Amino acid sequence: MLFHVHMTVNIPLDLDKTYVDDLKAKEKALSQDLQRQGKWTHIWRIAGKYANISIFNVASAGELHDILMSLPLYPFMEVEVTALCQHYSSVKNEEEAH
Repeated sequence: MLFHVHMTVNIPLDLDKTYVDDLKAKEKALSQDLQRQGKWTHIWRIAGKYANISIFNVASAGELHDILMSLPLYPFMEVEVTALCQHYSSVKNEEEAH
């Protein structure tokens, strides 16, 4: 299943910098591992914000939930999730029909 996920991170300014840097490093390592697995792809950063737009390719909504909950920065995130499906006008669908 494909999901479009928009994540905005709002880290409180009064958090310890070392703690925040550690969370960011763990987040980066986890996201890179998920990318290598093919589960987290198409990551775009939003200019001027600590936010990104991502596509997750997972087996179920439950798996996506588990992944998002495991992200070290999740407690500081605003998350919007949209399920995706392949549109009937996809070139891939037309090629398969012939």
